[in-house]
Amino acid sequence: MIIEARNIEKRFGPSEALSGLSFSVDEGSVYALIGANGAGKTTTIKMMMNILAPTRGDLTVMGTPSRELTSRHLNQIGYVSENQVLPGQMAVGTYLDYVRPFYSNWDEALEKAMLRRFNLPMERKIRALSHGMRIKLALVAALAFKPKLLVLDEPFSGLDPLVRDDLVESVLSHAEDLTIFISSHELNDIEGFVSDVGFLNQGRLLFEESIEVLNARVRSIRVTLQSPARPPDTWPRAWIDPGTSGNVASFVHTAFAEDQLASEMATVFGDVKFVQVEPMDLRSIFTAFARAEQMTGR
Repeated sequence: MIIEARNIEKRFGPSEALSGLSFSVDEGSVYALIGANGAGKTTTIKMMMNILAPTRGDLTVMGTPSRELTSRHLNQIGYVSENQVLPGQMAVGTYLDYVRPFYSNWDEALEKAMLRRFNLPMERKIRALSHGMRIKLALVAALAFKPKLLVLDEPFSGLDPLVRDDLVESVLSHAEDLTIFISSHELNDIEGFVSDVGFLNQGRLLFEESIEVLNARVRSIRVTLQSPARPPDTWPRAWIDPGTSGNVASFVHTAFAEDQLASEMATVFGDVKFVQVEPMDLRSIFTAFARAEQMTGR
């Protein structure tokens, strides 16, 4: 495991930001920590980067406790944040001249290739760059030294689609020997390239699994009945976000198995006329789970 968290708790005074957080990231994976704003994603990343200390629990990065990470370890970690502060008074070229000596593995050929790709103006002051251009510059500085781990905290927030696509393509083109940990609530931007996902809600991790397994087990179900639908007294535990309208019942099945669906429908609804089953994208899955959590009052 390149990252492992066990029973992490983080408090800010009386406020609990994270509770019982446990997850693991395999080397070579692209792990997405997803959740609404305020769920605890940035707090988690700041603890991974030794910017914040966990209140309780164990957090290791590349086999080292996060609080013991030194410059030697950080030499292997690239970090890009939505709100990353860069020295606005420096020109793009001057900034890269400044950071380059800190990294023994800095690849100047890679740096130049990324600068050409992003069309970054070397003489322009950083404060005069657009938000998208600043993120591109931060990504050049995070990838040019060929890190073992790339940590991205909401990197695509507020960017237009063309800039987002360019950044995603650039990251993926360097991902062969790289582990990527990304936090995001812009789920459409990351669904196509993540391998694993953890769903963080109000400081608690609801689940983590491969995107392949998640996509296989979750379906949107719409059931048309012979007569007006009557909600069951208790919906099956694996069915979330349920609703009825006329003779139609709908829900999200979180443990879908095609060979069991007919018997499940007959048991719960009786006389079924038609069942429509649809796969769901990551945003829709996230919305359904978030709504289910709200309904439980958590």
